[in-house]
Amino acid sequence: MVEGMDALERKFHRPEAGLVVDEGARIAGYASLFGLPDQGGDVVMPGAYARSLARLRAEGRAVKMLWQHDATQPIGVWDEVVEDERGLRVAGRLLPEVARAREAAALIGAGAVDGLSIGFRTVRAAHDASGRRALIEIDLWEVSLVTFPMLPEARVEGKAGVRLDLLRMLTAALAGARRELAGR
Repeated sequence: MVEGMDALERKFHRPEAGLVVDEGARIAGYASLFGLPDQGGDVVMPGAYARSLARLRAEGRAVKMLWQHDATQPIGVWDEVVEDERGLRVAGRLLPEVARAREAAALIGAGAVDGLSIGFRTVRAAHDASGRRALIEIDLWEVSLVTFPMLPEARVEGKAGVRLDLLRMLTAALAGARRELAGR
């Protein structure tokens, strides 16, 4: 286990604005939406990510793109992680050189995986009268592609731009590599 990762919290979210894979294995969507309670009763508040994102930029670091919150399985890079009026919008690239990333592209294209989830530490939170936790400041570590998101109100609107020819090419390349390795 990666040091410090064991205490991370995770929030699963199916992005309503669309988790999209396009021809360059680029993906985009919302990893978090403000003001909506998740299945755990937490609500992320506007501004929750601002300090963390600013600190990461200042330190020259980036939010990691992981598969199912597994720190040993990075599958790409987030080129853009931005807090806007709706929530945390992300855009990045699956790395075709990584086997799990090729699998992720195929699963997203087929609709089998359509969720995003944040891995974070709570810096500041408050509880309302009903016991619901309002996340006021979050130290964001990673955004994962996941099977089961925690925020059911948010849905993928489509997977426009998925190129089946690219997926077929990647599948053929993987099959060729397997045959080559088996022949050795």
